[in-house]
Amino acid sequence: MTLRYGFGSGLAIRAGDPPGHVWAIGDRGPNIKVRDIIGQYGLDELTPLLALSGAKIMPRPDIGPTLAELRVEGDSVTLVRMVSLTKVSGQRVSGLANPGSENLLSEPVFDLAGTRIAADPEGLDTEGLVALSDGGFWIGDEFGPSLVRLDAQGMVVKRLPPRTMGKSSPVDAPLGLPPIAAKRQLNRGFEALTISSDERWLFLAFQSPLAHPDEDAHEQARHVRLWRMDADTGRVAAQYAYPLDCPDSFARDRALGAFERRDIKVSELLWVGPDTLLVLERGSATTKIYSCVLESEAMLADEHLNVASRPTLEELSAVDKPMFPVLVKTLVFTSDDFPELGADVEGMALLSPTELLLVTDNDFGVTGATTQFWRVRLPKPSGPQTGKSLLPTERIGSG
Repeated sequence: MTLRYGFGSGLAIRAGDPPGHVWAIGDRGPNIKVRDIIGQYGLDELTPLLALSGAKIMPRPDIGPTLAELRVEGDSVTLVRMVSLTKVSGQRVSGLANPGSENLLSEPVFDLAGTRIAADPEGLDTEGLVALSDGGFWIGDEFGPSLVRLDAQGMVVKRLPPRTMGKSSPVDAPLGLPPIAAKRQLNRGFEALTISSDERWLFLAFQSPLAHPDEDAHEQARHVRLWRMDADTGRVAAQYAYPLDCPDSFARDRALGAFERRDIKVSELLWVGPDTLLVLERGSATTKIYSCVLESEAMLADEHLNVASRPTLEELSAVDKPMFPVLVKTLVFTSDDFPELGADVEGMALLSPTELLLVTDNDFGVTGATTQFWRVRLPKPSGPQTGKSLLPTERIGSG
């Protein structure tokens, strides 16, 4: 098994940085599904682990979450430096799953010998990324799920987990997230994160519908929760329902075999103007980018943020015309029109008012994938308001 660092989980550009200066983040570290490591590497001795739902193999648990500083020039992407995430103690943050509880599903993790690796309450599965003007960062974590504030050196200074989890790290979390966040489907926490230009508001989306009240609701639901949060206090100021596309509309994924609603994910958000976001919605082979305006009329009622409220938003979501307001979205791009674009696009940044940078997640190369960067040119600033795909895509780097 050849491992390669991957920085395709999230991209961000810090206001005021030179043109082409980009920050990126990789996820928890090398990990692979049990069925994949048996099929690709012949480790049949791990077959008993197939019976454990969600089990993962981590061949190098010492490799944890890492930031990367990149420089994009012409058709090349240069790695300037890597910054490991650390605790206040100076120890590296691990990518090991948090302990499970009655309120939180957690996946079992094993090494190459099939020995179980202990859970880590401070572990992070880093995904979304925001680069702040003070040199620090916000990152989204799929495990908790949680929001994590880093200083300029990559040290965790604040972690906001769901309040039902209490304090999940030695760093104080004065408010925490609404308890309903802990209802995320396993491995489907926060992957999409962005911030307003004044850095007052964070915008984040769950990767998939919540498993609320159960996994059946997750599989039937057709909308993803999107939050506007106060960046200072962590308070959710508004909640929206983002509508997922019909599985039949993901042509490249459908061509590869069975593709269901549960395979659709929201992997990135990008703030492009007052109350306007670009949303990256994808399967694996098909990537779509939509423009959404967060109209006040689309805000959900407060009851939908209450974990005890019934029926849940996800239960109400399993119909074509739900009885709650839904965001209106406009297609900006679909990779079904550009088959050259790689699979598993997760990161997105605005290089200029008319140019997007996309990146694929290589999952540290555990199944042989490489990181690819793609430039997408917009026909007009901040994205077109038509239903047609953007014009040229151009691959500018890989590794």
